Amino acid sequence: MLKQQLNFKLSQKLSPQQIQLMKLIQLPTQAFEQRLKQEMEENPALDNGKEKSDDYDDTYSTENTSDDDYGTEKIETDINVDEYLSDDEIPNYRLSSNNYSSDDEEKSVPYASGTSFRQHLINQLNTYRFNEEERDIAEFLVGSIDESGYIRRSLPDILDDLAFTQNIYTTEEKIEQVLQTVHQLDPAGVGARNLQECLWIQLDRKETTIPIKLASEILKKAFDHFSKKHYDKLLAKFDITEEDLKLAIDEIENLNPKPGGAYAGNNRIVEHVVPDFTIRISEGELELSLNGRNAPELHVSREYNNMLQGYKATKEKSKSQKDAVMFIKQKLDAAKWFIEAVKQRQQTLFVTMSAIMHYQKEYFLSGDERNLKPMILKDIADEIGMDVSTVSRVANSKYVDTPYGTKLIKEFFSESMTNDQGEEVSTREIKKILEITLNEEDKKKPLTDEKLAKILKEKGYPIARRTVAKYREQLDIPVARLRKKI
Repeated sequence: MLKQQLNFKLSQKLSPQQIQLMKLIQLPTQAFEQRLKQEMEENPALDNGKEKSDDYDDTYSTENTSDDDYGTEKIETDINVDEYLSDDEIPNYRLSSNNYSSDDEEKSVPYASGTSFRQHLINQLNTYRFNEEERDIAEFLVGSIDESGYIRRSLPDILDDLAFTQNIYTTEEKIEQVLQTVHQLDPAGVGARNLQECLWIQLDRKETTIPIKLASEILKKAFDHFSKKHYDKLLAKFDITEEDLKLAIDEIENLNPKPGGAYAGNNRIVEHVVPDFTIRISEGELELSLNGRNAPELHVSREYNNMLQGYKATKEKSKSQKDAVMFIKQKLDAAKWFIEAVKQRQQTLFVTMSAIMHYQKEYFLSGDERNLKPMILKDIADEIGMDVSTVSRVANSKYVDTPYGTKLIKEFFSESMTNDQGEEVSTREIKKILEITLNEEDKKKPLTDEKLAKILKEKGYPIARRTVAKYREQLDIPVARLRKKI
């Protein structure tokens, strides 16, 4: 039996234009410049005005067409091209506010140059005398070294791979022999199979002194005690003084645990942060500016403008002409939307950052993180009347240049907790106090999380030990035992 049923469902969908706008807002300055470049390549109706002549006055204005122009209307008669022509030379949003910085200089992202890490090692192999088999094994071993400079595979695995992929049948003893030669390559420690071996290889190249000799013994015979900082056990095992142990530990700590680190990523793009905003202090007041590279000057291209003028002057319009103008109209509609989206992006970025700046005024005037107020995305969203997701898009990917350095905007957001005075304070404030306390502790007797919780409570921040541990880990600070010094 068939049944007919009527259901009503209320749903809200974003238009393609709104989705594209959200994507534009999310882009930081450099990515926005790439997106702008892509749009201008795809839409010949857009022109940035950099190459126009002085007598070119007919440009496209974002004010001359109504919202009704969007759509797929069919053109049966004459097209009103006046809607797309304007005498306005500069888009109105470039003149509406003086909130753009003068940083309009075009900058390219530099590429790292030089020899790759692997090639650097291969070049060194040329200085050693190998037979054909040893050379193949050595190159295979070098190819197995990761970016940190380690070979993290067992000899049996390497033996199997040599047989199956290189058709080289050898022995583990032969591989070990060649590996010892690889260990002689620079940087010292390269090709090690673990941290213990990496450090020992580096020590072995140093001039033999009493501290070096003791450091080598510690690495060979008591690496576990060293890594866990069980200094009492080391003193007893080697029957040495604290001063002897301190000198040996200093030698080890000056070694490089990642010998390949200086070469890693040699052929990758070097990322440079371009601040999206600048905050400066002038006569005790905060001044905010948006990077000028976020405010492009967009126009309709001269060619498209001339085609429209020619069509307007023609008395009898052919079908081919109407088809061509229809295509032009579609491109102009897309150009109109993009210019409007750029305008909205600029306004959204500036309004959002302005609200954040005023919310955290005490911090931006002092630079002291202890002055950061508790602030969540909803606080700013309510302040500017926008959606939380919009504020999130601005905060997550944008940087601001402040008198205290370039900061990621999302770092100014933090949750709150109540102190012993009943006041709400930022968790960033507590973390800063925790960090200062740890920097000032006696490294011979580092503070445990329980003691830190007690100290913070005395300072007016009653938080549990497990919360202290969580904040400490977020600050990337190890436990007390691993912070201990001789």
